Amino acid sequence: MFGSKIKIDKGLYERAKKCAELAGYSSVDEFIVHLIEKELAQLEGAESDDEIKERLKGLGYIS
Repeated sequence: MFGSKIKIDKGLYERAKKCAELAGYSSVDEFIVHLIEKELAQLEGAESDDEIKERLKGLGYIS
């Protein structure tokens, strides 16, 4: 990793920490990296930019 940092709301971090522990991840970082990799793989499988935009809208990331 490059050591970059992402700011996450404390409440969201606590939720991720709880889920990471329950799922058996060694750290919250490992859990979050896995989630991001999984989501990126789905988006990268899209056929077009329009399909990516629709998927992001469906997830609530853009409106």
